[in-house]
Amino acid sequence: MMMIALTCLSLVALLTAVAWAVPVLGRPTLPFGVRVPGTHVADPAVTAQRRRYTRSVLLLGGVAALLAPPAAVLLGTPDVVQAVIVVLGAAQIGLFYAAHRAVTAAKRRGKWYEGTRQATAADTTLRTDPERVPWRLLIPPVLLLLITAAVGSTRYAALPETLATLRGWGVDAVTRVPTTPATAFAPVLSQLALTLLTPLLVAALLRARPDLDAAHPQGSARRYRVYLRGLSRLLLAGVACANLTLLLLALQMWETLPSGTLVTVLTWLPVAAVALAGLTFAVRVGEAGHRLPPLPGEEQESGYVQRDDDRHWHLAGMLYANRMDPAILVHQRVGGRWTLNLGNPIAWAITAVIAVVTLLSVLGVIDLPESTM
Repeated sequence: MMMIALTCLSLVALLTAVAWAVPVLGRPTLPFGVRVPGTHVADPAVTAQRRRYTRSVLLLGGVAALLAPPAAVLLGTPDVVQAVIVVLGAAQIGLFYAAHRAVTAAKRRGKWYEGTRQATAADTTLRTDPERVPWRLLIPPVLLLLITAAVGSTRYAALPETLATLRGWGVDAVTRVPTTPATAFAPVLSQLALTLLTPLLVAALLRARPDLDAAHPQGSARRYRVYLRGLSRLLLAGVACANLTLLLLALQMWETLPSGTLVTVLTWLPVAAVALAGLTFAVRVGEAGHRLPPLPGEEQESGYVQRDDDRHWHLAGMLYANRMDPAILVHQRVGGRWTLNLGNPIAWAITAVIAVVTLLSVLGVIDLPESTM
């Protein structure tokens, strides 16, 4: 019961911290996913919404921290924890969307873009001299994948008829499944998927349309390169850490390594380390590199402001749809991720493939490797 309460409290604290950090770490010219000119980043309407959002998120997190753990203990089921997370996350999204609507309304009332010279910036050197995938960083995850596969092949003949399952944060020795190549080598399949797909993702991100600032084109182009370089290395380092965690989970599932609280903590330390590295990167570099200090000469403004493209963004800057934009991947306004341009037919084709595969998996037509992370 105590473990359920601690898990619930930890997740509430994590969600509250993430919700608080999203607007803090975001780009100043995109408060709550709304494009504003540089002269209005500190507008009273924006400042008021930041304060209101912060107070509401912290108050909501405090109430959830007081009520959710006792409820989870009284009912004694992990389903309560999941319900709390869903409700809290939905409430936080609602607060963010309300702030987005308020800033949008203030922008329209004040006509913030009236009289400005709007433009977009491009860096052609990202095509002629693009950032490269740091392939050498794939050596550690590939080695860990081979080690896990070798140990699994050696242990497979001696495995019992049933295996413990990988569930939650560790190995569930109570819920067992028949020993088959698919169940025994599930961690190896997960490692293989991560090792193959992540470099492809990195290559796509390095070729995606850059997110530059027309007010400071030279400086934003340099900072964006630094951002891409660091992000690609962080993603590939994350694969190595994830593969190490999967190796330790596999050893527990194959009964080579005993399970326990200490082993569980050590198992997830690599993932925690890369998560901490990601947080440090977000604080120091920021989305698209906007938090990096400018070099001499980069502070001079071009006389233009970034084009107001709010009409192409939906759900508070989460979804992008622009038929006139040939880009497939674009940098999301919120959260430091990329999203598909739903105005591009290729994006719809990718979405359809994912939807069909997911539906076939749900219907049992095909079997996808179960997630162990």
